[in-house]
Amino acid sequence: MSRQTGWSYFLSFAISMKFNKVNNSILSELRSICGNKNVQTDSDSVNRYGSDETEDLFFAPEVIVFPETAEQVATVLKLANENSIPVTPRGAGTGLSGGALPIFGGIVLSVAKLNKIISIDEQNLQAVVEPGVINQDFRTAVEAKGLFYPPDPASLGSCFLGGNLAENAGGPKAVKYGVTKDYVLNCRVALATGELIWTGANVLKNATGYNLTQLFIGSEGTLGIITEIVFRLIPKPQHNLLMLVPFSSAENACEAVSAVFRAGITPSALEFMERDAIDFAMKYADVQFTVKEHIKAHLLVEVDGNDPQVLMNECEKISTVMESFDCDDIILADSSAQKAELWKLRKQVAVAVKSHSIYKEEDTVVPRASLPLLLKGVKEIGSRFRFRTICYGHAGDGNLHVNIIRENMSDAEWNKNIIPGITEIFRLCKALGGTISGEHGIGWVQKNFLPIVFDPVQIEIQKKIKQAFDPNGILNPGKIFPDYCGSTPVSFS
Repeated sequence: MSRQTGWSYFLSFAISMKFNKVNNSILSELRSICGNKNVQTDSDSVNRYGSDETEDLFFAPEVIVFPETAEQVATVLKLANENSIPVTPRGAGTGLSGGALPIFGGIVLSVAKLNKIISIDEQNLQAVVEPGVINQDFRTAVEAKGLFYPPDPASLGSCFLGGNLAENAGGPKAVKYGVTKDYVLNCRVALATGELIWTGANVLKNATGYNLTQLFIGSEGTLGIITEIVFRLIPKPQHNLLMLVPFSSAENACEAVSAVFRAGITPSALEFMERDAIDFAMKYADVQFTVKEHIKAHLLVEVDGNDPQVLMNECEKISTVMESFDCDDIILADSSAQKAELWKLRKQVAVAVKSHSIYKEEDTVVPRASLPLLLKGVKEIGSRFRFRTICYGHAGDGNLHVNIIRENMSDAEWNKNIIPGITEIFRLCKALGGTISGEHGIGWVQKNFLPIVFDPVQIEIQKKIKQAFDPNGILNPGKIFPDYCGSTPVSFS
């Protein structure tokens, strides 16, 4: 699969005049700040840090730096700000909206070496960590103490906690436990102008001034770089049960989702996979699993807690709900190994689709009762614009990942249909009371769709917030905000 470089370089050349290049003097100062080993300009590093997991896009940075302390991060930002050099913060590079792409070149600032779990406070159920800690490593560390950090994005085995904050990551457990923002009490942040600040306090309630902590979460590295995080934790549930529910109708599966909640049950996960998604995942992950020919979709439903009998009763109630929507035979995972296999199928869908074809992944979200209308509308739009869609996602949150795959479409047909098709999908989300991203962020690839869900006043307010924190616009420039032609947003009609 070739990288999409031409458009990237053209845009960088066309609008990068407000930024300066990284010259030898700047490189020397960066080495003085971070150490020679932590400043890289070799071609292998440039190639690695010029892309993330977003499609096949590539933008070459001029230098990659790896600070080891918060003070080094702040000093690098101060240097960049004084010399008008763009800085792209970088976590593990697992993002799906282009948030870590250095579209103006400049400095990529990796937090990979800020990777310490500083403390786990078992008395107050809190932890202090640096942003380069891997999500799964943190979860394992707190679980060893009987505690639980719920946010579990699909890339939890490799993604950094700092990146999770930047995108306000979710995952399957969000339906019961909430997303990243619900577990952050306080952050230490390096500002564009070189100051280090704490955004809040290490307390569960705080009505003291503006909530700067929540402002930074989901800001995609455009307001500052997070160098330390204080999380709240909860006791770890001791038991869970997992059910796989097949349906001969994908729309029936979607209808069943909101009915589960109306029945008074809140699962710890409720995931949707249409037939093509599970077929792709089985082939990619080499998982042997029999799916009857007439089955068109599955719901993966988990409940958790501390009383096994209560959980079994909840599964029985869920089964009754599912049967009212004409489900097929329900599978209750009878071992840890079978649970792992079923979760493996779900978590391998995205990479399975990516390995199959050039694709676009949209992160749509609507009120959960509108999920059947969203799925039906996506399929109708795909038919009209002649592209295939593979849908899966966090059904309990109304969060449907729509993978648009190119397969055998010609360049001309793909280029003609893809933007109008995505635009129609996003307009449908808006009409159903939803929005264009549930957990992947806006970043580079979605920014020009923002006027579909925000009016000019809303966009201008957010731009003023950006200006207040980053007056020279050096932090992750070119992200979130739409490109403008004069005062008119780019048209999607």
